[in-house]
Amino acid sequence: MAKEVWKPGNMLSPTPPVMVSCGRAGEKPNIVTVAWAGNICSDPVMLSVSLRKERYSYDIIRQTGEFVVNLTSEKLAFAADWCGVRSGRDYDKFKEMNLTPEKSNKIEAPCIAEAPVSIECKVRQVVELGSHDMFIAEVLCVNVDEDLLDEKGRLNLARAKLVSYNHGEYYRLGEKLGKFGFSVAKKTKKKKRKKS
Repeated sequence: MAKEVWKPGNMLSPTPPVMVSCGRAGEKPNIVTVAWAGNICSDPVMLSVSLRKERYSYDIIRQTGEFVVNLTSEKLAFAADWCGVRSGRDYDKFKEMNLTPEKSNKIEAPCIAEAPVSIECKVRQVVELGSHDMFIAEVLCVNVDEDLLDEKGRLNLARAKLVSYNHGEYYRLGEKLGKFGFSVAKKTKKKKRKKS
């Protein structure tokens, strides 16, 4: 199959459009939508978010050293987009989007009560890269909506109806294709019934 060669660009897609909440004492809390976020370590559990220095939330997170990554569901897609194109300098994003700042368990930055999963993070390192700086953070606590748990208490994240971000467009996640390790799992043979 023929392929064109393009100049370097941000082609790693899709990505999770997460709503990052933060705040400083005595000020209104803020939300910034970030499409450049991801897991980076499992022990200790760590993730990263990348922000431009010009963003209102940048200084808040840099100063406080904490933030919450809130996963975006279909119900939150409009709010996530709006919080990504408006500045906290000009708007109270929680108020404008009818979202509830909820007290976190391990840090001062608030969670978004309406988010299906909220991940409380403590910044461990800031890597200055160019257009964006990467905040490397340790996960201190994960808050999960009880509606996402099955009858045995296991997480069923498909119930959250999460969205992805792909080259400037939002998509709902599609059908399940398999689970981790399905490509090497032993196939169970169905027993053939004897004809009588």
